[in-house]
Amino acid sequence: MDINLRWNNKNSYSLAALAPLLPGAHITKCPKDGIMVYSFASRQKQSVFEEVAGAGTDSVFIAGGPHPSGAPEETLRFFDYAVIGEGEETLPELIETINSGGDVTGVKGIAYKNESGKVVLTLPREPVDLNQYPCFDPDIAMAPLEISRGCPFRCKYCQTPRIFGGRLRHRSIDSILKWAKYYNDLRFTSSNALAYGSDGIHPRFDKVEKLLCELRRIGDRNIYFGTFPSEVRPEFITEESIGLITRYCSNTKLNLGAQSGSDEVLRDIQRGHTVEDTYRGIELCFESGITPVVDFIVGFPGESEDDQDKSLDMIEWICRKGGNIHAHYLTSLPGTPYEHAVPSQVSERFRRVLGKLALGGKATGSWGREG
Repeated sequence: MDINLRWNNKNSYSLAALAPLLPGAHITKCPKDGIMVYSFASRQKQSVFEEVAGAGTDSVFIAGGPHPSGAPEETLRFFDYAVIGEGEETLPELIETINSGGDVTGVKGIAYKNESGKVVLTLPREPVDLNQYPCFDPDIAMAPLEISRGCPFRCKYCQTPRIFGGRLRHRSIDSILKWAKYYNDLRFTSSNALAYGSDGIHPRFDKVEKLLCELRRIGDRNIYFGTFPSEVRPEFITEESIGLITRYCSNTKLNLGAQSGSDEVLRDIQRGHTVEDTYRGIELCFESGITPVVDFIVGFPGESEDDQDKSLDMIEWICRKGGNIHAHYLTSLPGTPYEHAVPSQVSERFRRVLGKLALGGKATGSWGREG
């Protein structure tokens, strides 16, 4: 059967990584006969489910990505198979097994319904070695360079450690250099760019510097490190790490995740850093001429109006000093401890202050929903 990858603006990074693993696959913007492969997050699930339900094609539907990994039973109401977690090894093996008429029960890392309609999850697959797989196919699709995968922290709202594991894995410098040559402006994906080469808890800035130094050697390229679509953790911002960015990189901004200005909330969500860490890291950014772009989440279960006021205090301080804010309302993601949690209401003051900052170009995001 033909292999078709369903493309949209929201999953382009995923398809860039999957396309080279499936030689001869077609990129499509609508369902086609054959094998249809989708990758999507929870925010896209409704439109994807409606499309598949009304497709009217002779297709085998395969789903992967954050939502199918966290909610395979829901996904299998519409799809024939769900790939759980990483797809580099699982997806090609599953497609080969389907095309050859083989037994899918031996394919690790998938979910499907058996003849009686019961959802079956096969054995989990071991984490992949990033160096064994390309970042993208330059003739089909390109994406920011994934330099690390996984996360050792267990933030209750986050799917990353549940999908990719709690051990941080890194692409080698040689592999990164191979793919970096396709770009004039280099951007990266990682759960914490400044954790490159480390266990994700204890920084190895010597390895970060080696990476940045080698990237500089391959030619006159702009290096944007610790900026969207990546970010850094506040406690990894030190004089040494900021010095590396100002010395080797082109970015004048740094994206970091504060998530809350309340230590009580940070402890409850198992964030792994303190409010003091955040203030210290942001202050170092300002002192070095780097503009911090700081992420906040509002609506954590049990979050009080006082907790939100503490976040507002930090937000207003950041904006007064020249930084920017990205804030959003908590999404209860499948497969996380908050999957079935009821978010708290957003205070009137929080919405009013963030709305004013947004009008002034200092804040972006979506925080107005109430629980």
